[in-house]
Parts: sequence; C-alpha cells; structure tokens
Amino acid sequence: MPLLPRHRECKDLFLPDLCAMRTVFMVILIAELAAFVLALAPLELSLVERAERLGMISLFVQWCALLACLALCLARPWLCHMDNRRAGLISYALVLLVVLAVTELAYWLIYAPAYAMSLDWHWHFLTRNMLVAALIAGPVLRYFYVQHQWRQRLEAENDARLQALQSRIRPHFLFNSMNTIASLVHGDPDRAEAAVEDLADLFRASLSDARRRIPLAEELALCRRYLAMEALRLGDRLQVEWHVDTLPGDALLPPLLLQPLLENAVYHGIEPLPEGGRIVITGELDGDRIRIRITNPRPPEGASRRRGNRLALENIRERLRTLHGEKGRLSVEDAETGYTVTVSFPYQREDEDPDRR
Repeated sequence: MPLLPRHRECKDLFLPDLCAMRTVFMVILIAELAAFVLALAPLELSLVERAERLGMISLFVQWCALLACLALCLARPWLCHMDNRRAGLISYALVLLVVLAVTELAYWLIYAPAYAMSLDWHWHFLTRNMLVAALIAGPVLRYFYVQHQWRQRLEAENDARLQALQSRIRPHFLFNSMNTIASLVHGDPDRAEAAVEDLADLFRASLSDARRRIPLAEELALCRRYLAMEALRLGDRLQVEWHVDTLPGDALLPPLLLQPLLENAVYHGIEPLPEGGRIVITGELDGDRIRIRITNPRPPEGASRRRGNRLALENIRERLRTLHGEKGRLSVEDAETGYTVTVSFPYQREDEDPDRR
C-alpha cells in the first residue's frame, strides 16, 4: 500500500519505492537499530541514562528517516531520468540535507531554549550528526544499489530461462497441419484459408516474447484455433467439451501455456483410439487462484501407447515455477477413466502485473 500516490515505475533506478509502506517500514527498522547502537555505545552511562538517551536519539533518528523517505519519494520522478551514479549522489545529498535541517530545528527549537546550549555545543552537535548520517546513509544506499544489481541479474537470468523454455515449445503438428491444408486448397479453399490463419496465429504466439502476459480469453481463443486445426484432420474422432464460462477473461498468463497440454491430449489420448474420444476442459476461479483441468481418454490396457518425453509438461511446470514460484503448479492424475492435467496459478489482472507497468 503506497503512502503517497505512485509515480511512473522506473525499473532502472536502484532506489526502492520509498513511497511504499513496506519500504518505509524497513527504513524505520534500520534507523531504530542505528539509534540503539548510538544509545548503547557510551560505557559510563547508567541504565536510566541509557533509556533517556535512547528515547531522544530514537525521536531524532526517526524524524530524519521519515523526512528522508519523503524527500526521496518526492524526488523519484526526477531521479528516474538520471543514471544510477548521479541519482545516488543526489540521493546521498538529499539525505544529508534532511539531517542538517532536522539538526538545526532540534537545536533552535529544543536544546537552545530549554537547555541553553552554547554555540560550541551546537557545532559539535551538528558535526557529529552529519558525520553519523554520512556513515549510515552511504552503506544503506550502497546496499540498495547492490540489491538492485542482484535483482536485475536475476530478472535477466529468468528472462533468458523463459525464452529458452518457450523456444522449445513448437507445435509438432506442423507437418500434419500443412498436409491437411494442402488437401483442402482445391476442394475447400475457404476452410484452407481459415486453417492457414489459425496456424499463423499459433506460431505468432509461440514466437512472442516469453515475458509478455496475455489475457486468459486470448489463450483460450488460441486453444480453440488449435483444436479447430486438429478437427480438420481427425474429423468426428475429436470431440471437445468446454466448461470455462466462469473463468475471468482478463486473468494474465504466459502465451501457449495451455495449448501444449491440449496437444498432448490429442496426441496421446485421441489419435491412438480408432473411435477417437472426448477432451474436456474445465476451469474455475477459487478465491484468487485459477484452476484449469484438461481431461482426455487413455488407451485401454494392452493397447499400444505412444511414448512421450514429457517435455511439454516439464516446460510448463518450469515456466509456472519461474513466473509464480510455489504459487504456480501443474499436477497430473493418471486414472483408469482418463488422464487429467491440472494447471493452477494466481489470478492477476493487467493493473496488478509489474511487467506491464
């Protein structure tokens, strides 16, 4: 939850979003740890004196931390247009300016009127606070920079991983589809043209950016086109039953996440059966999770079964794990009545997807 209205997201800036409550809370914790260190450092103080010292230091440090977060939050739109080196120097200067302002206010509003502190003590107070701020702010900003570099490296590795996984997902029905289209060209050119368009859409999706998310409605449309292509070849042997009306069409998922599962269902469940069979696609929204089940028949015992290398299942499982961690799952149930694959992932809309900001 943002404390202030969010500015346009800039992924290249090393600073975290200091307008967000979670980040501000982390800064407050770091500031309080620094206050504890400063309060406990002198050895000659009693327990009561340490408690009083901790209270004053905590008040001062927290004001500095909160105002520094506010300054960096307000400056974020300008920092986003700078390189990280320049943004780091300006951020460092802003933090020091905040500490300078709070120090001066504390002296003139609290210490000078109440305790009649001298100007020498004023300069000592100012120098000490600025030195402590410089020693703390520098490592903290450096930590943010290192974390940013680590996240960028991790994202680059994940992007390369997703691209590699998706690049291996190529519908192996290409040659069958081309033969089907060739047989339709002279007898039914309209259906042949529609088949070519469906095939082009499928391959356009398979060649798209793996980081891109598409709406579930678009993915289901691709699946229907794929099954329409297979229906041209298999005819009445392929029957499809859809139960996806309750699924939110705006849910985001990677392209071609479901189509390879349907391809497996056709290849292993429909083609080996002379009479064909029925594929059932069922979807449901359970709270903030989407579950989609694909069920296909299996050849009877003793019948020859096609061997698969389980590449599609492992690819999809790995893509779900890379994108959603433990929240993205793929499970398989091999029963006598049929073979069921269940895909489960969080319900995310376009306004919740960080990749689309």
